[in-house]
Amino acid sequence: MEATEQTLSRLLATYGLDAPLVAIGGLLLLAMLLHLLLGVLLRRLHRVAKTSSNRWDDVVITALETPLRVALWVIALMLILGRVSIAADVQAFILRAYDTLLILMLAWFLQRLIFGAEEELLSPARGHKASTDKAAVRSTAKLIRVILWILAGLMALQSVGVSISGLLAFGGIGGIAVGFAAKDLMANFFGGMSIYLDRPFTPGDWIRSPDREIEGTVEDIGWRLTRIRTFDQRPLYVPNAVFTQIAVENPSRMFNRRIYETIGVRYQDSAKLASIVADVRQMLEEHPEIDLNRTLIVNFVSFGPSSLDFFVYAFTRTTVWVEYHAIKQDVLLKILDIIHEHGADVAFPTRTLHLDSAPPELAQAVRGEHS
Repeated sequence: MEATEQTLSRLLATYGLDAPLVAIGGLLLLAMLLHLLLGVLLRRLHRVAKTSSNRWDDVVITALETPLRVALWVIALMLILGRVSIAADVQAFILRAYDTLLILMLAWFLQRLIFGAEEELLSPARGHKASTDKAAVRSTAKLIRVILWILAGLMALQSVGVSISGLLAFGGIGGIAVGFAAKDLMANFFGGMSIYLDRPFTPGDWIRSPDREIEGTVEDIGWRLTRIRTFDQRPLYVPNAVFTQIAVENPSRMFNRRIYETIGVRYQDSAKLASIVADVRQMLEEHPEIDLNRTLIVNFVSFGPSSLDFFVYAFTRTTVWVEYHAIKQDVLLKILDIIHEHGADVAFPTRTLHLDSAPPELAQAVRGEHS
């Protein structure tokens, strides 16, 4: 071995080459070759993964690809720096930086893996998912990423010589002061956490609050604010803490939409009212857009001031706002046709004036005005 090294040294001296520079060049060349071989290997793994029925191997390979390439060059750089004569303190700093980089690259790989898993779980290839399932996947992934980078940051600080125990103790004392100073920020943070955990709504849902003037489509749920697009296309930014204090309706999760109308016919059409109510009920039972698995009521309900009132209570199959109004219009027009087919008509407000004690001249004048 020693003879081989001496022979190599004499050969380099013969050609006027510096041994450290030759070693650095050899390491760079080796790193380039390994980079190319790694690219070939990853492409082959991608082809194999695409032919596999299991989709998770694609997620792992995609997450590993870029961090693995960067890790290769970090290792090569450390080997090259090891061949260079530098001060001891600089060399110690480089070693600490090397450990820190490896920790950060591991965290980078895990973050890419979490993103890939999130996209895979929410991909259309896995079928339709309810908004609550999407919210659960997104909230869990976001929480795992936060925990991951907190742990990676603590490990990186430990690798550069920072005492974590002292940092944690300082954080416990300073956390009290920060809590008082940023109580609103913390309230919004935990409000966002409650939204992610309870999942009352998710991006894309239409929500409204009967307690506040809040109504629109949820665009984004952040850690501090929730962005809602109102129906006049204005962005509405609501602090997350507000949602812990108000009631929120989520019409996007409705199963049906309700038709609830009271219709009055004239008193002179009282003999036809029973037939009208029966025909309206039959029409609703035969209507293709009315859900018969829900409550359906058509009944005479009250003697109105100027009409005999019956009410219609039914549910449409659709929950789409525009489609619902088209169905409701069709139902009301058919009800109007049924009333007219029976020779009846919809009542309008009327008033009867009795003039029993009025002078004959006045009564005659009033009759003349109404004639």
